[in-house]
Amino acid sequence: MLKLRQLIYDEIRRHGEETYPYECCGALLGRVEGDTRMVSATVRCRNMRADSASDRYEIDPAEAVRIQRDARIRGLDIIGFYHSHPDHPAYWSPTDLAEAYWLGCSYVITSIENGQAQLTRSFALAGRTVEDKAFVEEELVTEP
Repeated sequence: MLKLRQLIYDEIRRHGEETYPYECCGALLGRVEGDTRMVSATVRCRNMRADSASDRYEIDPAEAVRIQRDARIRGLDIIGFYHSHPDHPAYWSPTDLAEAYWLGCSYVITSIENGQAQLTRSFALAGRTVEDKAFVEEELVTEP
């Protein structure tokens, strides 16, 4: 399960609207409590995919390292990532799965249709190794 405050949920969706018709992307920071990932903050990232930013995203690895280092200073971890799907469903693509490597993290996807956020869903990257990884839809809970 992924839990986040309504303000964070709204911020993720707003980020997708602002970058439309291109994919937005960012990191989810927080803590893991049992089977629940609790999001405390997000970090917007620049989509490095200049060649196909309307249907792909890439976070600069150096930026991910910086985000992880800064999160640890705050007592947090990277517990997931988010991105948008402009004019496509809020469901992972084969490319999303192929390029996902953070096992045990949540991957949040928001569909943006004609510039407006629609459905937002979360998928946990399950598996013991990159070779047997799979996305599993997880409950996404917003709190006031």
